[in-house]
Amino acid sequence: MISVAVIGVQTLGAERPAFQTLRYNENWSFLQDSSRRSDWFDPVKFIPVDGTNVYVSFGGEARLKYERYDEPVFNQKPADNGGFLLQRYLFHADLHATPYFRVFGQLQSSLEDFRTGGPRPADRDDLDFHQAFFDASIPLDNHDTLMLRAGRQEMAYGSQRLISVRDSPNNRLAFDAVRVLTRFGEWRADAWVGQPVEIDTGIFDDQRIEETTFWGGYITGPLPFIPGLNADFYYLGISRENAKFARGTADELRHSLGTRLFGKHRSLDWNFEFVGQFGSFGNDAILAWTAASDTGWTFANAPMKPRLFLRADIASGDHGGSNLGTFNPLFPRGSYFNEASLIGPQNLMDLQPGVEFALTKSLKLTTSCDFVWRESLDDGVYGVALNLQVPPGASRDRYVGTFPSASLAWQASRHLNLTLNYVAYLFGDFVKQSLPSQRNGNYVSAVATFRF
Repeated sequence: MISVAVIGVQTLGAERPAFQTLRYNENWSFLQDSSRRSDWFDPVKFIPVDGTNVYVSFGGEARLKYERYDEPVFNQKPADNGGFLLQRYLFHADLHATPYFRVFGQLQSSLEDFRTGGPRPADRDDLDFHQAFFDASIPLDNHDTLMLRAGRQEMAYGSQRLISVRDSPNNRLAFDAVRVLTRFGEWRADAWVGQPVEIDTGIFDDQRIEETTFWGGYITGPLPFIPGLNADFYYLGISRENAKFARGTADELRHSLGTRLFGKHRSLDWNFEFVGQFGSFGNDAILAWTAASDTGWTFANAPMKPRLFLRADIASGDHGGSNLGTFNPLFPRGSYFNEASLIGPQNLMDLQPGVEFALTKSLKLTTSCDFVWRESLDDGVYGVALNLQVPPGASRDRYVGTFPSASLAWQASRHLNLTLNYVAYLFGDFVKQSLPSQRNGNYVSAVATFRF
């Protein structure tokens, strides 16, 4: 059903869970045994009600993020030479009324200070209900399950290439949706229909985007005929009014069929994803596609256990004619290629070699260099939100740029994570010829995240 990276340290003992990307997936019921409580926050992680099986669990997050771009990017002037500060606060309550009924609610407050030009669209939301949903489940034989989930909720699937909580930006993404979640043995299957929630800057004023409807189905499980191999299979549908691409603005109806093959066997790990898209854009048809990969080899017996990796991606652009060829990544993670979030996975080809080092058990260094080209010379360069950053027409060059990056992450304690990020943006001839005033620059960020 869901395969996303865990955020947090390794469990303190076999029964203590780590904090997860989707906080509603955490299970703290083991704290019903008071002898297992070893953390300062354990008393609020499991609060029994009237001595019954009814219990409440509370949790939250406080994140401070400093960002600085020393050169304006794609004519978004002026530059933020002094940097700016982002704050995000999340607080949730999880009520388990019976083993078969549960209510989850989460507040989000996101603030911005000192940014020249004010907050970007995802930077500020004073206070709002970020999540508010209920689960009603039916137990089946052999621990199989069937569950209905309805309300405002986060969704994340696979590697979050197409459906993400969008954790890197200051506001996370939620949907007003109805989902059916099932589990049969080692296989999980979801189906849903919903609408994304827009960010409004006031208090309790967020609302779903009526112009966009999103539906689909997702199946995931192991393929035992190859050691370590797992697979996802999915269909995703989206309808958008007044969608914008380089060729113009029109209503979009798009269907995506995809599969992901991922796993680990000994020193080798892999993550391959393939998606084809079809549908309509105004009077034109849609024919788009992408292939993405992340392949790694870990030297487990070497000092610092380095993992060498190569990420390679290609996403179709528009070649003109009767078919819109620009790939739509739907709702991807905000930091798709690096933390600077300059470009998105549309109309590009890229190679990103890198290496990860486990400096200590709690300190990890990741370095890489991303080389990016346009897939189609008739289409431009887009941002992560499908916004056209550099339009086509002024240059026939293919090379977009080189983006070396480094990230140092320290899990200072179970609750506190500190991260430093650096990205250099060294633009290629397509960008320089299309935007003559664009200069190379550097991005830095420092992030402190406290969770309980």
